[in-house]
Amino acid sequence: MSDLQQGCSPSECGTKPACAGCSHNHNQAAETAEKEPPKVRKVIGVVSGKGGVGKSLVSGELAVMLSRMGYRVGVLDADITGPSIPRMFGIHDKALGDGEHIFPAETEKGIEVMSINLMLENDDAPVIWRGPAKIGVLKQLLEEVVWGELDYLVLDFPPGTGDEVLSACQMITGDKQAVIVTTPQELSMADCRKCLDFCKKVEVRVGGIIENMSGFTCPDCGHTHPLFSNGGGERLAKAYSIPLIAQLPLDPKFMAKCDEGSIAAALENSPAIGSAMDIAAEILSR
Repeated sequence: MSDLQQGCSPSECGTKPACAGCSHNHNQAAETAEKEPPKVRKVIGVVSGKGGVGKSLVSGELAVMLSRMGYRVGVLDADITGPSIPRMFGIHDKALGDGEHIFPAETEKGIEVMSINLMLENDDAPVIWRGPAKIGVLKQLLEEVVWGELDYLVLDFPPGTGDEVLSACQMITGDKQAVIVTTPQELSMADCRKCLDFCKKVEVRVGGIIENMSGFTCPDCGHTHPLFSNGGGERLAKAYSIPLIAQLPLDPKFMAKCDEGSIAAALENSPAIGSAMDIAAEILSR
């Protein structure tokens, strides 16, 4: 991690004379955090009615595109039992803390990232916790992570409308909006309708709907072919008077790059997904 590159261990960080003015001085950062309120201008929560629709991928894509637009961006992986954000960004180092604060990791492009996986000794260890324990950790992540000055914090929520999502929506104050991720099938639409009604009840504005897996992009010819029924996201958006801000195809080459931990490169190599998410990020940033 960056501290080791400076020649000091996490336990020594901030204790040496040379630490003064060091950008990696976490004790200094903690003192600043105690004096100043969190500097996150806007929060975008990425939610879905069910798992497996690509919500985490959309969270990562959105963070990358907002960063490319010049915004300062952080990503909080709020999916406690199914965290995947660090892997797609290629982050393997653990987060550091001082007992009162937690310091996020940072990608090569300057996107700040925090996840429960960055706090576990073993990335593959299951998180077998009951609801109150998960909500406690989520509260800790929302309150104790020392972010830099962020224009946008992207929250990758767990699927559904359970305790963690409800608690997070209640804990987050200030400017916040939600993005609903769905696939074209009616089964996914039914769960998304619940998500939309949930957002209305907890008074969270929905900035748009993203339809994932809207087709399959052939790696040979480049053409996109429908996999499921067509128009589900469009019908849902029309019924709720919410914009459909992106339709994303399945692209094997894109997925291969994400598996390698290179989501930024994946977006560069997939024009269909990259251009669609560029438009989505622009709409959400208005």
